[in-house]
Amino acid sequence: MFACTYRTPVGEITLAEENGALKRLSFGHLPKLSAGTEVKETPLILKARRQLDEYFAGQRHRFDLPLQPEGTSFQQKVWSALQSIPYGKTASYKDIAVKIGNPRACRAVGMANNKNPLAIVIPCHRVVGSDGKLVGYGGGLGIKEYLLNLELKAGA
Repeated sequence: MFACTYRTPVGEITLAEENGALKRLSFGHLPKLSAGTEVKETPLILKARRQLDEYFAGQRHRFDLPLQPEGTSFQQKVWSALQSIPYGKTASYKDIAVKIGNPRACRAVGMANNKNPLAIVIPCHRVVGSDGKLVGYGGGLGIKEYLLNLELKAGA
């Protein structure tokens, strides 16, 4: 695995790649990475950085990167559904639960959202409470609010 940390408008972000796919996007400087992880800017990590820079500039609405997040089959369904939330829009945990065919799994959807290893790229920041309020985000509610406002300003 390879990883590299970059400064962004929401603070430091660490990108990690393994076997030609993006595995993690973590807030902060080189979080706990598995043994044997080499700090190196690979072509894929550089491409991900460029796409994040374009996103933060309001020029990119969708990421085009090979992704390989690790998780259960349920988590994978949730993460796939998150990628269908349009740029600049939000969905509730209930909306996602319905989309994956399990309308009573709102709480489980929240837990899967919380375990998303590729924040921003898999847009878990677009998930809000059923009342439309901002709730829970691994990077903190301030970052979630920043990302949603960025998307609204960019003219979704």
